[in-house]
Amino acid sequence: MLRLSNLHVDLSGFTLRADFEVGAGQRIAIIGPSGAGKSTLLGAVAGFVPLKSGQILMEGRDVTGADPDKRGMAMLFQDGNLFPHLTLAQNVGLGLRPGLRLSDIERANVDEAIARVGLQGFGVRKPASLSGGQISRAALARVLLQARPLLLLDEPFAALGPALRADMLDLVKDVVNETGAGLMMVTHSPEDARRIATDIVFVDEGAAHPPSPTAQTLDHPPPALRAYLG
Repeated sequence: MLRLSNLHVDLSGFTLRADFEVGAGQRIAIIGPSGAGKSTLLGAVAGFVPLKSGQILMEGRDVTGADPDKRGMAMLFQDGNLFPHLTLAQNVGLGLRPGLRLSDIERANVDEAIARVGLQGFGVRKPASLSGGQISRAALARVLLQARPLLLLDEPFAALGPALRADMLDLVKDVVNETGAGLMMVTHSPEDARRIATDIVFVDEGAAHPPSPTAQTLDHPPPALRAYLG
């Protein structure tokens, strides 16, 4: 599904290289030390971080120079990125149309997405009246509504407590399993990786290593990953 071919990022002397594939339905946890380039890798895939060289193929299509919204991917950021002046339903509806001129069918799809993340009846509320977990669920509903074949998560649940974070990870896992979408998720937590990921990409010393099976990698980590895990 996704092919990163000889990717090279150079941001004022910070460099990162990657060369691997992500298959349809594969769930990748991106882990590594702080500052190693995990979010940079995700940003490069999504189109928010420029490449010095290399190529990104999405379902066989070259998207290296494409705008983020033209890549066939949906990205969920850590802060949820909800607009405070819009209702929850309007924020979710932005996933379909930035101008929010929705048809009746599209409004029904928004309601369905809101219900899917456990927020039925919350559509008229503003973000200020929502808890952190509810904001995360609303942001996830907007991403799910886009129905893209690849979902990118940049630690969107890091601020949540352990139980709520586990619930959100299980919800994401259920959705990608149902839809067959691929997943790339930045996390600092080996426990989160075990819970949701089929494979791990370890980022360290300027390189994003190819995916390796989660349980095997965490149970028998190579030296650099063992040093990171402690």
